[in-house]
Amino acid sequence: MIRVLGIETSCDETAASVVALDGGGAPKILSDIVLSQIEEHAAFGGVVPEIAARAHVEALDGIIVAALADSGVDLADIDAIAATAGPGLVGGLIVGLMTAKAIAAAANKPLIAINHLEGHALTARLTDGLDFPYLLLLVSGGHTQIVAVRGVGDYQRWATTIDDALGEAFDKTAKMLGLPYPGGPNVEKAAATGDAARFAFPRPMKGSAQPDFSFSGLKTAVRQAATAIAPLSDQDVADICASFQAAVADALDDRVSRALNRFRQEFPSELKPALVVAGGVAANRTIKTTLEALCEKAGFAFVAPPLKLCTDNAAMIAWAGIERLRAGISGENSADFVPRSRWPLDSISAPMVGSGRRGAKA
Repeated sequence: MIRVLGIETSCDETAASVVALDGGGAPKILSDIVLSQIEEHAAFGGVVPEIAARAHVEALDGIIVAALADSGVDLADIDAIAATAGPGLVGGLIVGLMTAKAIAAAANKPLIAINHLEGHALTARLTDGLDFPYLLLLVSGGHTQIVAVRGVGDYQRWATTIDDALGEAFDKTAKMLGLPYPGGPNVEKAAATGDAARFAFPRPMKGSAQPDFSFSGLKTAVRQAATAIAPLSDQDVADICASFQAAVADALDDRVSRALNRFRQEFPSELKPALVVAGGVAANRTIKTTLEALCEKAGFAFVAPPLKLCTDNAAMIAWAGIERLRAGISGENSADFVPRSRWPLDSISAPMVGSGRRGAKA
């Protein structure tokens, strides 16, 4: 039996979880507490880093106590502490990692610093028992990547965004149209009554041989369309949202299809290849339906963990800690580990954007 306490504070959710692996290799989420900060940030139309960090400070201790209580496991019975150490908002990362260091030192437990992206990459093994290798499409507010997941600690990034992440494009589109935060769910809600054929928005990168992503041009096209017909009626907003969403789904269909073909070529012995979709944008029904149809056509299994485990949570961080313990990979477990606002899952592939003093973004 392995039990790990996970802590997640990389953005605007304060989370703690206890996940166990029994002697037979079956995982179980014993507790999973997530406190959202949406109300604190809604007035600003996006996450304010300092507000997020202060909210983590106020809530984290109570969240950890609640996670341990719900799990029925005492701290003495925990085998390791796993905490998100990057990438993310550095203020929040400091709060979570320093708290984890303190608990690990006081309880004499190993500390495992986890890459947040690795948590997303391995969640399908927690929920669906998926075997390596598989393909991951990570679509969130900060990341849009296609990654070949070949093993614990063995990741190869095949594609990334050259500008905005998809979740960021949803949020900025919502803000331009006067929709409330968070943008993704509200754009989808408005699109439900819109005409997706009214605006001929571009399909960024469609047809390109390299399956990278780009969303800044699409975002600009939305702004131009909205400005041209301002002031906007409710139907105008709905039509723009539906057209935007259709363009995103079409672009993803083209980009991901190329990655599926590459996966077939590089892993020809895989009889049941799988595409895993993770991240908050995976909740969008239009995108999900498009990718499901693509996978069915290509002969891939489509795997999407439950929404609660697609968005930021601590269960995936605890599970990543278990995976590393089970594989004998201690990873970044030093008490001297410093939080990283930028921490690519694949450190070998050249970054496409944001390479600087703080490291590579993607």
